Amino acid sequence: MSRNQLDRETSPYLLQHRSNPVHWRAWNVEALAEAKATGRPILLSVGYAACHWCHVMAHESFEDPVTAELMNRDFVPIKVDREERPDIDAIYQTALALMGEHGGWPLTMFLTPEAEPFWGGTYFPPEPRYGRPGFRQLLAAIAESYRAKPESVAANAAALREALRDQAAPTPGAGITLATLDVAAGAMLRMVDGRAGGMQGAPKFPQTSAFQFLWRAHWRSGDAALGRAVTLTLDRMCEGGIYDHLGGGFARYSTDAEWLVPHFEKMLYDNAGMIELLTLVWQRTNSPLYARRVAETVGWVLRDMIADHGAFAATIDADSEGEEGRYYVWSADEVADALPGDLGDLFRRVYDVSQAGNWEGHNILHRNHPGGRVDEVDEARLGEARAVLLELRSRRIPPARDDKVLADWNGMMIAALARAGFVFDRAEWIAAAARAFDAVAAHMVRDARLGHSLRAGKLQREAMLDDYAQMSRAALALYEATGEARFLAAGENWCETAHAHYRDAESGGYFFTADDAESLILRTKSAIDSAYPSGNAAMVETLARLWHVTGREVWRERAEAAVAAFAGELGRHFPSMCALLCAWELIEGAVKAAIGGAPGDGGRAELLRAVASVGQPNLMIAYEESRAAGAVICRGATCSAPLTDAESVRLELNRRLRG
Repeated sequence: MSRNQLDRETSPYLLQHRSNPVHWRAWNVEALAEAKATGRPILLSVGYAACHWCHVMAHESFEDPVTAELMNRDFVPIKVDREERPDIDAIYQTALALMGEHGGWPLTMFLTPEAEPFWGGTYFPPEPRYGRPGFRQLLAAIAESYRAKPESVAANAAALREALRDQAAPTPGAGITLATLDVAAGAMLRMVDGRAGGMQGAPKFPQTSAFQFLWRAHWRSGDAALGRAVTLTLDRMCEGGIYDHLGGGFARYSTDAEWLVPHFEKMLYDNAGMIELLTLVWQRTNSPLYARRVAETVGWVLRDMIADHGAFAATIDADSEGEEGRYYVWSADEVADALPGDLGDLFRRVYDVSQAGNWEGHNILHRNHPGGRVDEVDEARLGEARAVLLELRSRRIPPARDDKVLADWNGMMIAALARAGFVFDRAEWIAAAARAFDAVAAHMVRDARLGHSLRAGKLQREAMLDDYAQMSRAALALYEATGEARFLAAGENWCETAHAHYRDAESGGYFFTADDAESLILRTKSAIDSAYPSGNAAMVETLARLWHVTGREVWRERAEAAVAAFAGELGRHFPSMCALLCAWELIEGAVKAAIGGAPGDGGRAELLRAVASVGQPNLMIAYEESRAAGAVICRGATCSAPLTDAESVRLELNRRLRG
């Protein structure tokens, strides 16, 4: 069918392209069959709704009739939402990396009719610039090469096919020890920017798994330098332009090395990771800044990110009215008009607002400068000022929201809300997490199997490993926060399903896709973290928690087998496997607080508040409602006597958590 077919889809990203003159197809059996029938190569374009450079390439190239004619004539154009189909994205991002190119979005890949990659890149401008060829010239060159040099194309495809297979077969190993973790933490510490926090250089990403790994090492070893690296990073992020000081929430990354200029899109998963990490570090530091940022970010989630049935939406766009960041930046005159007098002077000084601006003639609100520090009296006044500007900002045309519900990202936010709600004693946060969990369980499960993506009543039924791992992890977080056995049962059931359909029975670990999923050119398996923990790392953590909570040895065996399947990769891929190392530490060093008493029992509640006051890198909770209120603290096979007062619980937990 010679027309754009994306009007049949529900993905907001795909629908953004439904009016392009390009004859886009979604990734499906019909599109792949068309490529084989016509012998034309596939032009695969992968992106997501909140992606700024995806919008740029769309405006420059995909909306251009001349470019579209070249694409339609010589290729079968296929458009993929990487959030709907991370399995497809993972394969072709890996292929691009094997070509020696940096990955990212938009991803632009050229495939044989059999969907095997032979060339690719990311963003291409319409005309040559930035050291990159123009997209129209590239299309012509690829089409000519495909026609005139089929043997060269076949050789490229074959080489990439073999390299992809090698990548999908990670090296197993053994011998991870606490000493291994200490050495790795020391190596990572040398990568941290000692002035601005985060990893050295630009751009800077939150990398919450890596900094949780450092925080665990600090807790375990007492090394103050490790702790300072984490708190410096969090301080700079919380006060930087990467944070939305009016509405709450963190942007995806900072384009500079100072945390000033964000890539303005907001992702659900980044904010889940930040809520968890800030909560964890607050438990030891009691930083008022971290407590505020957790509360403000949760406020943003519950205000702006609720989607169908109480689950959470995926992203907020970087652009509005065709400009990146327009919704978030201010002129000095706008601030002065909204905040006259001394309050305006205070706000402009603290948030670095000037006539010249601090970014392209505009002002990004931030406090990473000496004038950004104030006392509590002025902090209260600034709260009033922020409320005025937030209300004023709400009258602007907002960035678009991608409201599809992703099971894995929802799992991350559910776990973050449950744990933050438990620590900060915010029952409404736990309730919101439970509502989202129930929404996923009610509307994204068919025939006892999870789906991956839900929007406009359409469920994408093929779940990834991450969906099972993160929703199981969320179930256990809710169990620990509430004591409700139904959450523990759900976590166990989903782990059993994942083991049945995703396990690599030959080499160990878990595949990204199920054994009965759509057949792609490769079935991937990885423990390398992306912007969030790998599915295998999340699975190991969940299995470890299940073992400690239930005592069933099978959960430990599965967790250890999954770690062993990837242990040989640590030397090559650290620090991109920090989440797996954190999960391994949980197997070996977890401390369990077994809490007795009935729900609503005042004694039980007091003991739980004591547990919540202790930093939780390796702490978990189990409930025993059959006995009187009390706590037994266990590490490995060694347990305390029953404890009935909160102070004794705190002391015992701190003693055992330090080993």
